[in-house]
Amino acid sequence: MDHTLLLEFENGEWLRFDAKFLMDKRPFDRLRNAGLFALARVDYGTVVWPGNIDIAPETLYDRSTPITR
Repeated sequence: MDHTLLLEFENGEWLRFDAKFLMDKRPFDRLRNAGLFALARVDYGTVVWPGNIDIAPETLYDRSTPITR
């Protein structure tokens, strides 16, 4: 399953974040469910999911790769 997020940051950069490395860690292991992962949204400047799951914006930025357009 694809656990990738395409993100646009405030500086205008588009980056791809692959969350696969998180899928064996709590609480992210619940996001292996495709339906739950698809509920990702932006709130308070970061990506969040139901159940109080979120990722620090610094992690999103530092672990992402550039998207060439």
